[in-house]
Amino acid sequence: MDGTFDGLAAFLAVANHKSFTAAAAGMGVSPTAMSQKIKLLEQRLGVVLFQRTTRRVSLTEAGANLFARLKPALTEVEDALAALGDYRGRPSGRLRITAPRASGAWLLPPLVTRMGELYPELSIEICLDDAFIDLVASGFDAGIRLGDAIEKDMVRVPITKHSAWSIVGAPSYLARAGRPRKPEELLRHHAIRQRMITTGVVYRWELERQGKPMTIDVPGTVVVNDIGLMVALALEGAGLAYVPDEAIADAVAEGRLERVLEPFVTPGPGFCLYFPARMQEQPKMKVLVETLKSMRDDLLARVRGATPKTKTTSTASRSK
Repeated sequence: MDGTFDGLAAFLAVANHKSFTAAAAGMGVSPTAMSQKIKLLEQRLGVVLFQRTTRRVSLTEAGANLFARLKPALTEVEDALAALGDYRGRPSGRLRITAPRASGAWLLPPLVTRMGELYPELSIEICLDDAFIDLVASGFDAGIRLGDAIEKDMVRVPITKHSAWSIVGAPSYLARAGRPRKPEELLRHHAIRQRMITTGVVYRWELERQGKPMTIDVPGTVVVNDIGLMVALALEGAGLAYVPDEAIADAVAEGRLERVLEPFVTPGPGFCLYFPARMQEQPKMKVLVETLKSMRDDLLARVRGATPKTKTTSTASRSK
């Protein structure tokens, strides 16, 4: 068994970072030393594991196969090492969290700051991605998503009771196209449309009138898959956008965007922290949940104060 595992830590580091330089920095060695470790490993195994160019590093078919088989074992090893924190009494190691771009940028800063103050031994890595992420396959410890998008086998910790949404337009657009007063008038407007990353479907706007849900396919020639780009286009006067409130709070406060049809726009499902059940006993997950619960009132205060109404099942298509 001597030498069997030589170079595997270096291989996993480069595969995770897709960079020799970043992997070397993470392991505290020079890029040259990292390159040498991989070279020796490839020689010992008799296969090429990485394709290298001046601009990128990617796994070969053999490397990808090895990485796919090693990663679950690595997760088990990391969990076992992290569990030693129970004996030290302090959480340590790395906590990886995924969240949607706009919502994560709004929810995570106060939470991460508080965690850093309370648990300086714990490092936190955030990945903002609007696509729904398989936590286990992607190596994340926890995620934040709208509740109706989370798989049933995950542990959920509610963060907000509901999510707030608005239809907005720039003053220049509203001066040109008029301000819609009822949902049917949207058919004479121009929408900045959204293609849902998870389903690939172009979102049809979900509204409500006197407790009855209605769906309107607002016309528009621009389709994007990013909330931030939708807001940027709305600010330029390109059309109306249906977006989460946290993405437009500053622009609305400054008068650069205006809400329309507010009585017809209903709250969406609330945000939850979610993670695999096996993570519940991890010290780092315990303190994340405890800190989140202690801050819940502060985070709830960030949601625009509308009383949530009963939602229809179709609301799931609004999930990011």
